[in-house]
Amino acid sequence: MIVDSRYTTYLNSLYPELSPVLKEIQKEALDSFVPIIRPETINLLQTLISIKKPKRILEVGTAVGFSAGVMLEAAGPEATIITIENYEPRIPIAKGNFARMELEDRVTLLEGDATDILPTLSGPFDFIFMDAAKGQYINFWPDIKRLVATDGLIVTDNVLQDGDIIQSRFAITRRNRTIHKRMRDYLYELTHDSGFATTILPLGDGVSISNKL
Repeated sequence: MIVDSRYTTYLNSLYPELSPVLKEIQKEALDSFVPIIRPETINLLQTLISIKKPKRILEVGTAVGFSAGVMLEAAGPEATIITIENYEPRIPIAKGNFARMELEDRVTLLEGDATDILPTLSGPFDFIFMDAAKGQYINFWPDIKRLVATDGLIVTDNVLQDGDIIQSRFAITRRNRTIHKRMRDYLYELTHDSGFATTILPLGDGVSISNKL
């Protein structure tokens, strides 16, 4: 936990409740230990989308479809989303959840590795959300920045690795050093790309927001 859990618990208690179907999907995911976005990240996405009002959204990392449902609910009935997932056991669950949310006609679920799929996509997307394998963010970046619209937003979740990002690589367990280095490289790229204005928030497990100039 990056921020004191007491603050997080209090602030999360203030946010509006999710719709009944999203609450059900959230509970099922948590009960099954499926990693989904945290309440504070839900609120951030809802707020950004209410400001941006995107019509075309791209998501890298579908999981069980929860975050896609959150974004589409916030964006309104005219918005659509393309979402990518490569973990086969979760794909039928996501499809079932989209049906429960009555979103089948607004969601395109692409099955496979984002490294292979992203180069085949055509933009622009008004809003891009990345919540996938952290070690691949740096590899996704060239296509992500190609696909986002001018003045579009890129939001990336889990960028601070529970605070490990500030540690020396020698303080990181050997098996996590590659991910640690790649995430540091990714954050450097985000903050030093002159085509984007980026901020990084110590919210949830760390969230970056990049606006294409």
